[in-house]
Amino acid sequence: MTSTSIRFDDGAAYQRYMGVWSQQVGERFLDWLAPRPGLRWLDVGCGNGAFTELIAGRCEPARLWGVDPSPAQLEFARRTPSLRDAEFSMGDAMALAFPADHVDVSVMPLVIFFVPDPKQGVREMARVTCAGGLVAAYAWDMAGGGFPYYALQAELRAMGVDVPMPPSPEASRPEIMREIWSQAALEDVSMHEISVTRSFESFEDYWTIAQGGPSVARIFGTLSAEDNGRLKTRMRERLPTDTMGRVACGARAFAVRGRVPGGF
Repeated sequence: MTSTSIRFDDGAAYQRYMGVWSQQVGERFLDWLAPRPGLRWLDVGCGNGAFTELIAGRCEPARLWGVDPSPAQLEFARRTPSLRDAEFSMGDAMALAFPADHVDVSVMPLVIFFVPDPKQGVREMARVTCAGGLVAAYAWDMAGGGFPYYALQAELRAMGVDVPMPPSPEASRPEIMREIWSQAALEDVSMHEISVTRSFESFEDYWTIAQGGPSVARIFGTLSAEDNGRLKTRMRERLPTDTMGRVACGARAFAVRGRVPGGF
């Protein structure tokens, strides 16, 4: 069996699939970052604006920009009432359309493994960030099984399905993240591990949401009824429910931050 590449073209579908996870890990990330209010923020790979909304609601930004390659995701973000003051534009993480020293904080939330050249992406973030400013990111632990729907992907692969991976999964490894930040000449580089848990109301709730993921949605359309039933049985066994019938799934991410040399 084969599959196609990962695409993010539906902001609402992505919100159902990843929204709760994004909010949980994003809040923990901002707790660790502990930024002061009144800063200029750039959200690189902002998608449907899930993390941008956290910045707007928690960080009192003076200016807030979001960049993403998907017009549909950006349109979803623009329709979010709490983001009416944010500025969104299409763009490439490896060639940001901003001048040098333009922002105080540049962040890349759950995105670095999708950047074909992560080192260039971080160099670009550092370029547009002012002296003394912060360059930070967090990413699911793809190599270590920390992705929220890792169990489903593992079962699909066990069936011989070619589940697509992002172009740079190694960039989510903590030692690689630290190396990338150091090679970008950023100072005071530090790492942080973030673990979160999402509770689904039932296995059927999990099953419906998990099938809508951009890496597997088209795959489910090609599975035979027999294969689909076999996969569902395997997932029921793998994800036991509690006494209330709920399913709890854990996920793990690694965060990194560094400062642009100079400043006060």
